[in-house]
Formats: sequence, structure tokens, C-alpha cells
Amino acid sequence: MPTTDLQSCEAVVAALGAEGDGILHADGRTLFGPYVLPGELIRYRHGEAGRAIVERRLSDSPDRAQPPCSLFGRCGGCSLQHMRAAAAVAFKYQQVADALRGAGFALPETVTTHSSPPSTRRRMDLALRRNREGLLIGLHEPRRGEIVDMTECHVLHPRLLRLVEDMRPVLMRLASLRGSGSAIVNLLDSGPDLVLATDAPPDTADRARLADFAREAGVPRIAWRPLKPGGTPETVCAVAPVRHTLSGVAVRPPPDGFLQATREGEAAIVEAVLDAMPKAWPRRGRVVELYAGCGTLTYALARRGCVLAAEGHPASAACLRAASGGLPITVLARDLNRQPILAADLARASAVVLDPPFAGGGPQMHEVARSGVERIVMVSCNPKALRRDAEMLQEAGYALERLSVIDQFVWSTQVESVACFVRPRQPRHVKHR
Repeated sequence: MPTTDLQSCEAVVAALGAEGDGILHADGRTLFGPYVLPGELIRYRHGEAGRAIVERRLSDSPDRAQPPCSLFGRCGGCSLQHMRAAAAVAFKYQQVADALRGAGFALPETVTTHSSPPSTRRRMDLALRRNREGLLIGLHEPRRGEIVDMTECHVLHPRLLRLVEDMRPVLMRLASLRGSGSAIVNLLDSGPDLVLATDAPPDTADRARLADFAREAGVPRIAWRPLKPGGTPETVCAVAPVRHTLSGVAVRPPPDGFLQATREGEAAIVEAVLDAMPKAWPRRGRVVELYAGCGTLTYALARRGCVLAAEGHPASAACLRAASGGLPITVLARDLNRQPILAADLARASAVVLDPPFAGGGPQMHEVARSGVERIVMVSCNPKALRRDAEMLQEAGYALERLSVIDQFVWSTQVESVACFVRPRQPRHVKHR
């Protein structure tokens, strides 16, 4: 049976959905159309699975902009290049605001915002695929899965964009890259830190090729892991020391360690977290930091008081511990999904700071909400997960005191936020298990 309606229709775009598609309401149905903006009149046909096939725009929104990249619309990295920067920030702010309002909170009178500029992203995760013409390096086309070869990018830091082309010759020669793979790169202070995933392990010749490439391209370390998810990276070559600085502290992140998307975004997140901390620490006060990573927030917090930093990734916890000398930091290597810190233990802290993964705080969030701790500062990169986690805090009687919206994912629909919740309005007793 046909899945599309060949008859053209007209409608005005009502709003943008969470993924950046325009929302159309017509004939009692809701459809989603790509690369259109609220208020625009469009001509479209009905497509599959609630999609609108946009044939033509009959009017343009004043928020429409000319996309700077020729790959826009094909490459899956950007979805909002057709939108003015100020309008995109307002859209992202609304995603966070709707999440918190939906959780039952009133927004504070003042909400701070930050936007990272283009060409500053310092982390990339690219797909690799051999074909008859050579090698594709890039991101997947939306809803199709085909890799769009990255011939330009206005998001990446220029050093990473240059590395994409530098990698092509050596990747073409790797016997271990038989069909598909991936390249994950963090731009550290010492240079690009590369993790390759391929469908076969590198042999001696591949390792020699990669070491030569690392020396020529200024890549201090290259690691490898199996293409199947869950493999631990192993260092293939290290031709120079790996170094990075977090809040003035020198660290040596593990391969594929967590790094905020932009330097500017990281600074804005750290500032927002510190601004949410108590102005004066109580005597013997301590902050519990959950999902601490390699210490993006830890070292800055430790200059205010004692920190118990919990991190489930063993290599990141080891990095954090190695760099913490001389600072009042206790590192706890612990999988917070399988073994959350209990509410009774959290209740002894002056504040809890958490930067959970994309899916949210999970079982650990239940303990945080039950703890009755005076102050909770949550960093979130997913409004949907933020709403779920914040609902627990609302049920526990917390109020939203401060909010920052941080756009470090330029031209995408992703958005970061830092929200500060204060102690329940009525004292609650923690129930011990």
C-alpha cells in the first residue's frame, strides 16, 4: 500500500518540535516537516510516519538565516543552521523552561544564558566506511544512515577539521579497517587525542603506520578499541605526553575521556555551578559531586571546600585521583547506577552537585531526592531527562533557585543547563533502608 499522499496541501508551521522539525496541524493530524520555521506558510505532501514532505516555502520567517555550510540538510550534525542565532538560543531556552515547568517548578526571575561561537567544538565522533571510491569520514544523514563525507564543517575547531583530511591517507592503508569504523577525538591542550574503532584489531604494520602518522600530524596518542560497543580502548602509540588543564589543574585524561564540547561552554558551566554554591561554607562542610568525570567541576569546587567526587568510569576516576594531590578531594570509584550513594549519606553534605549522563540520574536521583540535602545543583544535557529528575525534587518539596541555559552545541537542538534547587520547604526525615 502507498505510504505517501501525492496531493499537495498548504499549512502554516505552528511551532518547532524538540528535534527542530516544524510542527503542522492539518485535517486533525500532526505532522513534522524538516528545515521550516514557525509562522512560515509551506506547501507539502503527507509522507511516512507522520512526516511532511516539504515541496516549497510560500513565506519566510524573519528568523530564517542562510545556512553557512553546503552540507546542511544532508549531514546529520546540524539541524538549525537555517535559523538566526538569537532565535535558536530562544528555542533552546524554551526546551529547558518547558521541562522545568512541566516538572512543577516556577522559573527564577533571572535566567542566565551563554552561547559558544561556531568553529569551537573540540570533540568529534565520526563514522568511517570504505566504499568503491575510497573512504567516507563524516556523520550520518538524518533518518537514512548514509555517511555524508565531511568536506567542510563550521562547528568543529579548525584543528579537528584539518585532522579529518590528515587522517584519510593513513586510514585508507589500515588493514584493520575492513569495512566500517569510527574515530573519536578530543582536542586536549597537548593536541588531538584519537581513539579509533575498527572491525578488526590492528596488526604490527597498522601500529607502525599509526605511530608514523601520529608523529607527522602532531597527535600525541592514538588508542584503539573494537567496533562493538563496550570495548576498552588500548593505547596503540604515544609519541608525546598527553596533558590538559581543568580549572587550573593539570590532568592526563584517559582515551575517550569526557570533555565538555567547547572551552567556552565548560567555563560557563563551571561559573554557573560555583555561583549556585553557598556564599559561605559551613564549618567542616562538604560537597558530594556525582558523575565527576576527570574533574571538570571537581577542582573548582575544591577551592571552596572539601569534595567527595564519585565517578563510575575506572580510568576517569584514576585520572581524577592522580591530579587531586594537595586539594581537599576524596575520589570514590563507584558505578552510581548499580550502587548509588544512599540518601542517608548524602544528607550529611552541604550540597550535592551532579552532572549525570544523557539518560539522567537514574537510581542515584531517587537517593538525591530523598536525602533532604540543603542544596542540589544539577547539570543536564537533556531536557527530557531533566524533567524526569526534577519531578522527583519537586515531589520532595525543593524549589528552583537559579537557572543557566548554555548553548555549546551550536546549530543542533542539544542544550545544556545548570539548575540549582534549594532545601525542602519542610524538614523531612530520611528513611533508612
